[in-house]
Amino acid sequence: MNTRFRLTAQFPRKLEELGVRTADVLRLAGLPTGLFAQDRILVSTEELFALYRGLAEATRDPAIALKLGTEHRIERYDPVAIAAVCARTFRDALARLGRFKQLHCPEDLRVTERGAEARVEFKYLLARETEPPLLVDIALSWVAGIAHRGSDGAILPRRIELMAKAGDRAMYETHLGCPVTFGARQNALVFRREDLDRPFLTHNADLLAMLAPQLEAELKQTLAAGSLRTQVRAVLKPLLAGRRPGIADVARELGLSARTLQRRLAEDGTSFQQLVQEARRELARHYLQHSALELTETAYLLGYEDSHSFFRAFQQWEGQTPGEWRARRARQADARIVARTV
Repeated sequence: MNTRFRLTAQFPRKLEELGVRTADVLRLAGLPTGLFAQDRILVSTEELFALYRGLAEATRDPAIALKLGTEHRIERYDPVAIAAVCARTFRDALARLGRFKQLHCPEDLRVTERGAEARVEFKYLLARETEPPLLVDIALSWVAGIAHRGSDGAILPRRIELMAKAGDRAMYETHLGCPVTFGARQNALVFRREDLDRPFLTHNADLLAMLAPQLEAELKQTLAAGSLRTQVRAVLKPLLAGRRPGIADVARELGLSARTLQRRLAEDGTSFQQLVQEARRELARHYLQHSALELTETAYLLGYEDSHSFFRAFQQWEGQTPGEWRARRARQADARIVARTV
């Protein structure tokens, strides 16, 4: 488990856009003044909580975190959000988000189904105190925003439950489109259970292409002409965005039954699991060479449960760690540039 949270570069930019001076936030939080100038903004749980307490002091807008958690511009989505809105269903999206949290930071996203309802809760695993209200707001608003975007507004929370004893009821109900309950035992978004399996209208190749631009072209080419082995790998690559697809998922894309696909792969001298590993290896090389994704983000997008599993697999494939492989490729690219200019 990672012990730190990574803030995206968009976070301080959005603060400034919303009229909040980032210098004031950092000062009131007791955090280094150069924190947001770092290439990788990493904070502990205590620092994350302090940051949101500082934000609460630095602004007069009580809805600031709800606004921060809602992103209308798809070009500002990070890889995990893109993977979520690319999901087939809301359930699939939540599973992807949960796996990312498990891999990337000391936080859990938990979904509990009971009766006709499904509860979504966030747990800060290393917290020594209750999370600040603004942090609760941004987390719940983020999930509600993904549900709203994926379903084009069809999925709305049934209600929001907050541990706070009181608050601006109208603000929450206006922003999230649902009733709010104060004084709850846990902070949670509550959805209709049936909405978990509602298809996402944003499950399409265009969003997947934003995650790995070569995937859509490759998928079209290989499905039009190519061996079954090649077709399976091409279908697997977009499906691997933050989840572990099964043979039934791939068979559905190819218009086959899972049993038929398994039999045909066996006749071809291979197995589904072998092709999953081949697709992961090809994608890993692409992400490391052509993107600035963190290694933990790469592990998540390849469907691994943790970064250590990814590191072990990559070392078996390439004989070196992902970081060493990326650095060597970067040096080779620099050498080629120098050679062309000489």
